[in-house]
Amino acid sequence: MHKISEPSILYFGTPVILIGSLNENNTYNLAPISSVFWLGWRCVIGISAESQTTKNIIRNKECVINLPSAAQSENINNLVFTTGRNPVPEGKRKRGYYFEPSKFEKAGLTPVPGDIVSSPMVSECPVQLEAIVSNIHPLAEEDPEMKGRILIIELRIVRIHLEESILMEGDENRVDPDKWRPLIMSFQKFYGFGKEINYSKLSNIPEALYKTADIEKSRKEKTE
Repeated sequence: MHKISEPSILYFGTPVILIGSLNENNTYNLAPISSVFWLGWRCVIGISAESQTTKNIIRNKECVINLPSAAQSENINNLVFTTGRNPVPEGKRKRGYYFEPSKFEKAGLTPVPGDIVSSPMVSECPVQLEAIVSNIHPLAEEDPEMKGRILIIELRIVRIHLEESILMEGDENRVDPDKWRPLIMSFQKFYGFGKEINYSKLSNIPEALYKTADIEKSRKEKTE
């Protein structure tokens, strides 16, 4: 039987991502979030308007979306409560955040320069998506208490780096879901994937039918 409920958060389960961005002084910033989804070669993130990552993305119009596997959960924990903003924004200070200028060292991860963008990739992450900004939208503009606090940022992927160990055998352009084990955030706790639980009829549709013009755009940008 269903019951009427009022959870404080609605994090029913999404992948954790590490956003690599470039600070104003050309140092690297790294931040974990889990408000993200993809359509084709587009990525949409929800992020605090006051974070250093947001400032960097707005200024540079780019970032790298790094997807850790379940094996990197402790690296993510090392970044909890850290921020690249100094002074620390009041909202984050109340939650226990502190300024950390060396995010990669704190996390125990290795930065790698992007091929197309200037933002850093994370060497240890099996998936690295170089991205540029397409659109930025405010969230909850109609609510005086929430207005200006959260932004929705649409990113277009321009280059994808995939660890060979997660690729489909015989096809370098497909990820094998039996090999890829993303780190999942569900109600503030870490989870990983298990084995496939059931056959999905959607898998009858060839992946190529989902291809968009963004792939061709990315090829042109690689040669410019």
